[in-house]
Formats: sequence, C-alpha cells, structure tokens
Amino acid sequence: MPTPAVSTPPSSRRSAKPKAAKAAKADTAAKVAKAAPRRSGTNGANGLPPGAEPMSKVDTAWLRLDTEANRMVIHGVLFLKPALALQPLRERVAERLLRFPRLRQRVVESGDAAYWVEDAEVDITRHVVAEPLARKRGRSLEGALQDRLAELAAEPLDPSRPLWQLHLIEHYDGSSALIARVHHCIADGIALIAVLLSITDGGAVPPEAAMASKAAAGADAKGKAKGAAKAQAAAVSESAEPEWLADALVKPINAWTVREIQQRALEGEPQASPAERLGRQVLEDAAALTDAPDDAKTRLKGKAGRAKRVAWGSPISLDAVKAVGKAMNVSVNDVLLSCVAGAIGLYLREHGDDTQGQEIRVLVPVNLRPIETAWQLGNRFGMVPLPLPVGIANPAKRLYAVHAQTQAVKQSLQPALSLGLMATSGTVEKAAQRAMLKTLSRKATALMTNVPGPTQALQLCGSAVERVMFWAPQPGDMSLGISILTYAGQVQFGLIADAGVCPDPERIVAHFDPEFQQLLTLALMLPWAHKD
Repeated sequence: MPTPAVSTPPSSRRSAKPKAAKAAKADTAAKVAKAAPRRSGTNGANGLPPGAEPMSKVDTAWLRLDTEANRMVIHGVLFLKPALALQPLRERVAERLLRFPRLRQRVVESGDAAYWVEDAEVDITRHVVAEPLARKRGRSLEGALQDRLAELAAEPLDPSRPLWQLHLIEHYDGSSALIARVHHCIADGIALIAVLLSITDGGAVPPEAAMASKAAAGADAKGKAKGAAKAQAAAVSESAEPEWLADALVKPINAWTVREIQQRALEGEPQASPAERLGRQVLEDAAALTDAPDDAKTRLKGKAGRAKRVAWGSPISLDAVKAVGKAMNVSVNDVLLSCVAGAIGLYLREHGDDTQGQEIRVLVPVNLRPIETAWQLGNRFGMVPLPLPVGIANPAKRLYAVHAQTQAVKQSLQPALSLGLMATSGTVEKAAQRAMLKTLSRKATALMTNVPGPTQALQLCGSAVERVMFWAPQPGDMSLGISILTYAGQVQFGLIADAGVCPDPERIVAHFDPEFQQLLTLALMLPWAHKD
C-alpha cells in the first residue's frame, strides 16, 4: 500500500552536525510514513474519496455541537520533569499515536452526514508544535499556563486536518508542560486518556496493531509473503471491535440500551412482571431526563461567551479520600462530589447569593464501555443530571445527601437513555439537534468529569509525568466545566469557566481542599474499630 507524503520538521537553528540533523529528520519521516498508510486520493461518489468511512451518529452529534462560545475540544495538560525537547516528542508521536486511524483522518461533511477520510499528508510539524509561554507582568508562571489553556479553549482546531494538536512548552520552571487538544468527535475522555498515555515510555500500542504485527512476523518467518499480508488483515479484522455505534445508534435507543433495559426488567419488584418493571423504569427515567425543570438560576447560569478562564489547585492524596469514604461508609466519588458541592456553595455565598435549600445540577458522564477496550476511540458514554446540594453547609449532611443522589443514579437507566438521545440527535438536522441539546443544557449548570487515570507514575521520553489534568467541553450554553482526575495516587481538581459568567474560578478551586479537610477531620474523630 502506498504511503503518504510526509512533511518533516524544519530546523529552528543551524546545526553543527548537518548530517546528523538530516538523519534525524529522515528517521521521523520514516516513522510517520510507516505508521500512516495512505488511501487513494481520487474522488468517489458524492465527492468523497474512496474508502471514506461514515462517522457514527454519536460522534456526529459531538461534531455538530461546536459553537463560537463552546468548542467541543477536550483539553489536557501533562507536567514533565526534566524538560522535554521537541524532536524526541515528535518522533514518539509519529511512532505511537499515528497507529490510531482516527488520528490520521480528517473530517469531511457531506449533506447531513460526516465521514472520516485518510489525510493525504501527515504533517507532524503542524500537530506537534513548540511555543514559549507568554507571561503578563505580575502573573505567576502557573497563571500564565492557565491563561494559555483558556486561549486555546476558545480556538477551533484546523478542520482541514485531523482534529488534534499537541503544544509543548519546553521551558516551564525547569520542567515542560504538554497541552493536548483533541476534538470530542474523535473520542470520549476515557478513550483519549488511554490513547494519549500510550505515547509514554512502555505505553502499549493499539491491540489490533500489536496483533497484526505479531501475525505478520509469524508468517514472514515461514517465508510466505502473501500469507503475511492475509494474516495481518485477519488479525486487524478479528481484534478490532465493530463500529456498532454507526449502525445500532440510528435508532433512538441503541442495542446497548435495549440489553440494559432487558437486564433491569428481570430485577426489582418480584410481584411485578418484567414488562411492568421495564415500562415503569423507562418512563420514569425518560421523564427525569426530558421533563425535568430548568436548573436553579444562580450566577453560574448564563449565556456562554467566547472567553474562558482556567484554574486548578494542588492535588490531594487518593488514600486520604479512600480513608474518608471507608470511615463514613460512602464511595470515593461521594466524597469528591460533596467537596465540589461545598466549594461551589461557598463561592455563591461569598458573592452574596442565598443558597438555603438550593441544589444545582451537573451533567456527569457515565462510561458505557468495558475498561479493557478503553483504547478504542469513539464516544461510548451516557450523561445523567446529578443534583448537588450546594445549600447544605454542614459537611456530613451534605456528604450523605450526595450519597443518596448517586445511589439513585446507579439504579437508573438514564445513562443508557441519554446515549440513545445523543445518537438520535446525530441523525436529525443541525437546527433540530442544537435545539435538543440546548434544552438539555438548560437543565444543568455544569459538566463534571471524574476520570480514573493510571495508578503508577509514568514517563515520557525519559521525563517523569508528574501531574495530569483533563477538561471536557461544555455543550450548549453551559458555562462551567469541572474536572476530577486521579493519577499516581493523587486527586486533581480543576475548572474551566466562561469568563463572563465566572471570571474567578480560582475562588471555587480554593475552597475544594478546605472542604475535604473538614471531612477528613470528621473521619478521624470517629471511633476506630480495634481487632482482637
């Protein structure tokens, strides 16, 4: 199969060893070419190149959600120590990331449909870029990085190329910071973290690529060239999960939803028939999604604008969070959600708002894929509106109120139904889809992600990955994005906010740790069980 034309990195300065520099460029080009096989570039039916792959309905929905106010781009930042140079990073990305077809493909829209098309030229210099960190007078280095992230969050990705980019800030207080930008139509947060972390030292290659290489190598050892090609194709076909979303999600409720509903129908009240339980559950959860009143009107609700603000705090110990959860007989998620509710409540009261008895809703993505298939790109999650009791100042009462809400969500079909709703929105006209999603966004104040990262510290090209953070985009007019991510025994809390609605998200972040410390103190005051 012919390989794509590849642009190699231009030299930023004259090299003392031109032959070595030329060899390095050639090596990078070879890795990119090897990783990114090219498809035929001649136009086919409907003006699309042969081999154009229809985008799934859910991914199409995320593609269409892009607006001037809220770009549907997932942002992440990795802190690396010691500092990382640009050339080794480009070589690693060429070798690892470009094995994933979605990261070699651009998006082409034709009528009401969207397609994945192999990019004719994989230009690594456009996807992995280095930049200095501009710093305003009086602004801290961390503040300058937050400002840069906020600027990037307002900028669209180049639609003529694959929808992802890495920005390397080589010099950041003796370290480096790597900003990742990937459009949500490519994948959800769970998949993106798995894929992006595959570029780390020792990171695994995509299972289908690994199996294909192994099959081809075995065939080559037997001296069967044709057999090797067949073995490689068979390995890819067998191991790659079928794109069931592209077909099953044409219906309002997808196949996963049907299976989930059927399973739930066999559970519950023994005196009721499965059909009765099924009907009651679907009606109740569908009503909860579509008929719920608009969310409480606080200063955090408002029409989103283009300018953003980003903030994060110091990480807290995951073991400490687990200890609180065990002592209070709740989950780790309950503890973290309670801290978020407490931090937002304090912020509102600081600004003079009366939060007595008030709740706000956050949309919480719920993963609907097996964790062992996290590397597979695409969007396979549902979203549920979760009430946060921001009006409860007592930390213990607030914790158990959150626990009650999360337990109700666990027994709900709302994640599956919301995935079906996203699929449906991907099949209708853009105007109708915008109206559907705008209605949904009115029912919540924020989108909150809680993503489990690697349990062990990682390295990238010999540099330690000290901290990792990710933010998901907010659909519609939602003005607040809340991110919780665990990595190497630490919990990281961060926010991305609309500058006009919440110009000081660092104030919310500042309240998160004190809220957790209150719960930790309460847990330590409880009687300890003694073993004989």
